Amino acid sequence: SLLSEYNEKDSPKTIFLQNHGVFVGADTPCEIDEIYKDIMTKLKTFCNDFDSSILKSPLKIDSILDNRLVSETAPELRTLLSPEKQKRIILSSSYFDVAEGPLTPDHIVYSCSFPLIGSCKKTDIDNFSEKRGYLPKVVCIPQKAVFTSGTSLKDAKTSMSLAKDAAYVYQLTKAFGGARFLNEREYGFIENWEVESYRKKVSENSEKQGLLQNKITIITGGAQGFGFGIAQELAKEGATIAIADINLSGAQEATQKLEDEFGKDRFLALEVDISKEDAVEKMIDNVVALTGGLDLFIANAGVLKAGPVKDFDRKNWDFVTNINYHGYFLCTKYASKIMALQNKFENSDWTDIVQINSKSGLEGSKRNAAYAGSKFGTIGLTQSFALELVQDKIKVNSICPGNFFSGPLWSNPDNGLFVQYLNSDKVPGAKTLEDVKKYYEAQIPMNRGCLPKDVAKAIFYVVGQQYETGQAIPVTGGQVMLH
Repeated sequence: SLLSEYNEKDSPKTIFLQNHGVFVGADTPCEIDEIYKDIMTKLKTFCNDFDSSILKSPLKIDSILDNRLVSETAPELRTLLSPEKQKRIILSSSYFDVAEGPLTPDHIVYSCSFPLIGSCKKTDIDNFSEKRGYLPKVVCIPQKAVFTSGTSLKDAKTSMSLAKDAAYVYQLTKAFGGARFLNEREYGFIENWEVESYRKKVSENSEKQGLLQNKITIITGGAQGFGFGIAQELAKEGATIAIADINLSGAQEATQKLEDEFGKDRFLALEVDISKEDAVEKMIDNVVALTGGLDLFIANAGVLKAGPVKDFDRKNWDFVTNINYHGYFLCTKYASKIMALQNKFENSDWTDIVQINSKSGLEGSKRNAAYAGSKFGTIGLTQSFALELVQDKIKVNSICPGNFFSGPLWSNPDNGLFVQYLNSDKVPGAKTLEDVKKYYEAQIPMNRGCLPKDVAKAIFYVVGQQYETGQAIPVTGGQVMLH
């Protein structure tokens, strides 16, 4: 109606649409660019001349994130903000002063019209949902932290980006008397407008749905070998994966490979020595801060030192035990704390701890006592953890793979098992690495080594099965059978 007041000759070339944006029309793209440049130049000049430090300040955001608060809050939020068991990702940020209402359509689409500010207990979220008609996508605990919810890590990052953008606009408006939020009629129209609803739907459902869609997964020892192969298989099914490894550069390379194959915003690289308690706790805290919780912990990291018991070095014995046995305990200790918080509400789902054991955890291994002993022992841990953690809706199982001959554990030319077994005379009459390999292949009824996809299928089974815990499942091509 406003445009009808203008005739063709003096119709405006620039329209400032309140709380929406700036629209420019001209005869050529170059003319449009010049008009925008002129607008920005005038705005910058005004802001530079305006006597207000607010306009010269970046977004005020706390420099430190309280990891303890996040670890205690985000897992609960993840369940409370996930409707009908549709797992959400929760991204955490140090505190900033969030905008209290809707400023533009983009803020509404990606961060909702209003944030939840204050306490974030179940009653607060229920009250907010009843009043607003939707679950909040931005939750602010004043002076402590800000959380955003998304259907994927990408979605949660977008929500956080828009929340920070709105907060900055909100901060800048204080130089001019405060923000002018969209009123109920305006934001109500946008919330219910078919076009914006479609944009929101596309944003939330842009990812293919898989068996592990949005399941937050940690894989220790995931930089190479079985760990990386398992990560690839789980990524195909939609998992959001943290590759945790003592070799950080290796973990970063692994996540880059996953991103190249499956896309960005689903993979994290973390450094961890699972034999050190503070390192394990830090790993878990980092994952929770970046994703909000934990659905699947795969305890894959392990080491092996072979040799005859009469000559075996105590240092090597402790090395194997500290990683394989004590490390599994530490990982379960801290992973289960997060899972228990996430699972405390009625609408929560089961979560899983899966240990990658070995066929050597089911039967003894000649001249390999340290490794076999640690694997036998961890099956005992799996059964004990399973009995204890079932009350928290946490299943604990072990997968016992056969030999992954093509992985670095076996094939590393410097210290792989083929080399170790040849040097320790574990294989009678073996003269070469090929002799050792043929010896082990001949023991497998299916005539091949185990592959990561074989192990992944067993993982899919225990995760999908809601009536299985405390088990040690062989994946050995028939080489080891339960009895």
